[in-house]
Amino acid sequence: MSISKGLARLGRRKSAAGLSLESPEGWFPVGKRRELTEDAAMKISAVNACVEIISNAVGMLPVFIMDSASKRRMKDHPLGRVLWERPNEAMSPFVFFRLMECHRLLRGNAYAWIYRSGYGEPVELIPLPPASCEPVIEPGTGKLWYLASEPKSGRMYKLDPADILHFKAYSHDGVRGVSVLHRAQQTLRTAAAAQSYEQALYENGGRPSGILKTQTDLGDEIVLDDGTKIQPKDIIRQEWEKVHAGAGNSFRVAVLDMGLEYQPIAMSNADAQFVENKAVTIADISRFFGVQLYKLGEGKQSYSSNEQNNIEFCVSTIQPTITQMEFEETFKLLTISDRRRGMEVRHNMMALLRGDTASRGAWYRTMREISVYSPNDIRALEDLPDVPGGDTRYGSLNYIPLEDFRELSRQRNAGGGEKGETA
Repeated sequence: MSISKGLARLGRRKSAAGLSLESPEGWFPVGKRRELTEDAAMKISAVNACVEIISNAVGMLPVFIMDSASKRRMKDHPLGRVLWERPNEAMSPFVFFRLMECHRLLRGNAYAWIYRSGYGEPVELIPLPPASCEPVIEPGTGKLWYLASEPKSGRMYKLDPADILHFKAYSHDGVRGVSVLHRAQQTLRTAAAAQSYEQALYENGGRPSGILKTQTDLGDEIVLDDGTKIQPKDIIRQEWEKVHAGAGNSFRVAVLDMGLEYQPIAMSNADAQFVENKAVTIADISRFFGVQLYKLGEGKQSYSSNEQNNIEFCVSTIQPTITQMEFEETFKLLTISDRRRGMEVRHNMMALLRGDTASRGAWYRTMREISVYSPNDIRALEDLPDVPGGDTRYGSLNYIPLEDFRELSRQRNAGGGEKGETA
């Protein structure tokens, strides 16, 4: 059999495997299906971008304790040294909450061990690798426990749920979360395979391999000096790829001897449009993570629509996660007496909803005119200190104090005369 016929038959077998986005199995050797690990998934640009965008958004939100009755922030609460000063000696609040969200997205569960003082007050929050902590239901009683490995000593502990912060992804039973990687494994395997295929395409000069033809019989084996047996065609292939494979060797002049002829295999339309087809996978990944396409550099790039998309991202993607974290932190970090007094742990979502200067100014002006915000409320949202008299709210009658609003309103309706009481 000639070299051309043998390679042509091999090419037909590979083509039959179906190298398409819908069937990525043909891109891997038989019996060597690639396992999609956390590290492998993060090498996919769309996955990396989604995880970075969501975790950074969660990490950047300021944390505070609020009295739900008065809506006053408890700036001097003892828990502040853990929540907004230093969760542990190695991490800032941003790093801690970003890490928690990365674990939740990639592993389905994020755990933090609550180290308490002798009085039961939290003094440190220690993140646990998801693989080192496991929620278990005790047979018979139905009691929930956490089996955790202590990070410093490696000793195993059986912990009460009150000592573990547990943030879950989508869950089937409410006890264990299911990671996005598990739910989107088919889409992500396709993306990983497509990325490997594209890399191989460019490493081979940005075009498929060709056929080296000769009329010489290359079937006899050659014995090398070390006793290794090798086919002559393998030697020719290795020498050819050494000189001509790779993007840096593209378009080099080939010098052939001994009757060799090179015949390139034409690139199919599917191969030529491969990069365009990646957009389908990127859109699927963005839907699994709940990240708008414009944040991944895809889709419509319009300022007005992207502003609304950012609001949708905050409301649909970030807010549910923050709500879960607030409930978990309030119940497990605050004391019973604090909770009975109406105290709550809150994450300030306004940090994500800040628009441009003009939009913020218009929003604050409206809120001030309808007496929702005082000057100090606005200054707090801009991370500025209070000013004397800044707690006074004004109404719409030429911005008068609210306590005088009713009286001046009656006078205005009566024309400002003595009949104001009967108006």
